[in-house]
Amino acid sequence: MERFEKAERLRRLPPYLFKEIDRKKAEVRARGVDIIDLGVGDPDLPTPGHIVEAMKKAVEDPSNHRYPSYSGMEGFREAVADWYQERFNVTAEPLKEVLSLIGSKEGIAHFPLAFVNPGDTVLVPSPAYPVYNIGTLFAGGRSFFMPLLAENGFLPDLEAIPHDVASSARAIFINYPNNPTAATAEPEFFERVVAFAKKHGIIVCHDAAYSEMTFDGFHPSSFLEIKGAMEVGVEFHSLSKTYNMTGWRIGFAVGNASAIEGLGAVKSNIDSGVFQAVQMAGIEALRGDQGCVAEMCAIYQRRRDVMTEGLISAGFKLEKPKATFYLWVKVPAGYTSAGITARLLEEAGLVVTPGNGFGEPGEGYFRMALTQKEDRLKEAIKRLKALSL
Repeated sequence: MERFEKAERLRRLPPYLFKEIDRKKAEVRARGVDIIDLGVGDPDLPTPGHIVEAMKKAVEDPSNHRYPSYSGMEGFREAVADWYQERFNVTAEPLKEVLSLIGSKEGIAHFPLAFVNPGDTVLVPSPAYPVYNIGTLFAGGRSFFMPLLAENGFLPDLEAIPHDVASSARAIFINYPNNPTAATAEPEFFERVVAFAKKHGIIVCHDAAYSEMTFDGFHPSSFLEIKGAMEVGVEFHSLSKTYNMTGWRIGFAVGNASAIEGLGAVKSNIDSGVFQAVQMAGIEALRGDQGCVAEMCAIYQRRRDVMTEGLISAGFKLEKPKATFYLWVKVPAGYTSAGITARLLEEAGLVVTPGNGFGEPGEGYFRMALTQKEDRLKEAIKRLKALSL
């Protein structure tokens, strides 16, 4: 065996999608091409000023310079619980049913380590955020992929899951509003998930990172609003998209006390918690004036309208989303997902994400992120039209 031969868990991983996109983007940029990056979902808007000021004040306090609590500051967990009560009318016990995370990605990736044994099955949507599958693989589990198809509203068909697979599964990942499809779910879907989980003894993991990035007066439900949900699952949330805090690395999990305890046990052995000054800023974000969230949504709604109308006028097919800052666009006839994204990059300097990069059922689509100012989006539409696809 070679000294630096990679572990089997790494050899099983698919190439990380955005790392490959960054490589290709750098190649094109090196040729002097003006790149308009609509690939990764990283907000271009700044973190609201009152949150930044809270961080500055907290950083200056020496008491925040020491190791934080593994489970998160009590004040932060209380702020999360109060936010859930006000936003969703969900009651959560701060010290038992809330856990701070170093971003929701970290919590999602670590969750299978607490509950998935080698060989166990986890139900994973596809196309989807890659970390659901990656976290499962790192725990030694096996992903059973649930295709998200247009004819089902990009919701998994629970009835299509074979009985033997469902009865042996340890967990199921769901994500609404959805990345990458921008689909949303009604409470009736969550009710079916709760019933499904109770029937088969499955833990539900709901990624709700985009619940506050919504348009046209739409307000998504929390999975935890559903009767019985707290008995079977946990919801992951992030301040990244809601408050433009992707670089701050702070999120939280809320849900079943045993699920929270298990995830907390993993984290206490792997990381040392979230920097307390960041948690203080998080408290300000959750408890402070939410006008910044409404302003953010209004900006993305205008961008959505510009891009949706421009894409349709350029001959593309897509649904106007009610949430997230993503557009899930049908690939033109005669192209594959990889083929159209390569041409857009090479000939128009536009970075978009191939749908099949999120999973095989994503073939035939590409994803665009609304993370550029309106003038750049209009330039992107101009370039698309010039290609005459």
